[in-house]
Amino acid sequence: MPPAAPSVPDESDEQVNLGCLTGFIGFRLRRIQIHLSRAFSERTQSYNLRSGALSALAIIEGNPGISQSIVAREIGMDTSAAVALLDELEQRGWIERKRLAQDRRRYAIHATDLGRTILAELCAILMETENAPLQSLSPHELLMFNHVLDKIYANCFSLEEE
Repeated sequence: MPPAAPSVPDESDEQVNLGCLTGFIGFRLRRIQIHLSRAFSERTQSYNLRSGALSALAIIEGNPGISQSIVAREIGMDTSAAVALLDELEQRGWIERKRLAQDRRRYAIHATDLGRTILAELCAILMETENAPLQSLSPHELLMFNHVLDKIYANCFSLEEE
């Protein structure tokens, strides 16, 4: 009878030391973002969302009449990529663009009723997706975590504008 093959440890459960990355938030935040993004994408495949679509729709809905360039800035896209995204959202009937009478080169962008409905559906899925990993935090820790993230976010983007 041949000797039994040595068992191979299951690598999926193996804890990895992050080395010098342990103290850096960017690496950990990026890994968390990738995890959340994949989970959200899996649950929203039927919407056939393009990168930035949810962010753009949420910003437009929250800022009726916003310009294309401000949407691009806020979602972190260059203007030409953002215009292509906005073209797609408009074709889907989720947003509408209206030329400004005082400046015919600019548009005021608004979410449509359909866009607001889709946004509500997507935000519900997003909330469920984010709630799963946040279950390990107490209500106090969650408030503190959000407060700290808001401070970091504000600091990062106030520095960009200087």
